[in-house]
Amino acid sequence: MQLIILDRDGVINFDSDQFIKSPEEWKPIPGSLEAIARLNQAGYRVVVSTNQSGVGRGLFDMPTLNAIHDKMHKACALVGARIDAVFFCPHSADSHCNCRKPKTGMLEEIAARYNVSLSGVPAVGDSLRDLQSAATIGAQPYLVLTGKGVKTRAAGGLPEGTPVFANLAAVAEELV
Repeated sequence: MQLIILDRDGVINFDSDQFIKSPEEWKPIPGSLEAIARLNQAGYRVVVSTNQSGVGRGLFDMPTLNAIHDKMHKACALVGARIDAVFFCPHSADSHCNCRKPKTGMLEEIAARYNVSLSGVPAVGDSLRDLQSAATIGAQPYLVLTGKGVKTRAAGGLPEGTPVFANLAAVAEELV
């Protein structure tokens, strides 16, 4: 089984400093859903790993997060794409949980759920915490320049061996 792990905001959909708080605010980055379809067609199981501290901060509730993800799944289906599972951390940054990236709890849960090692598994993100989480667990971090990616690259400190791509479509092109 080929697995790929994607961050959500800034990789699949446009990000917002005010958080994506409703299905109406969730808008796919052009080409991202088609990239997921291409990865699916090449045999990849696509899973999402996303910090969603807006839940912990009280900006939106679990039914709203589920509605956002439902919109994402339906948008994927319209282009022949499929996301197998969405793993998320609903906690705020000050909660000290193990699931919030850059910690590895979410990725450990993915490995357990799929009964696989994440060694070398592509993990695509736009922020340093996405990349650090992947590198810590042995996955292969990929930085995309969408979302916060340009700022992340400019700030430096990327895990060694992190390739940089314009967007998810370019990552898919590289992998397939």
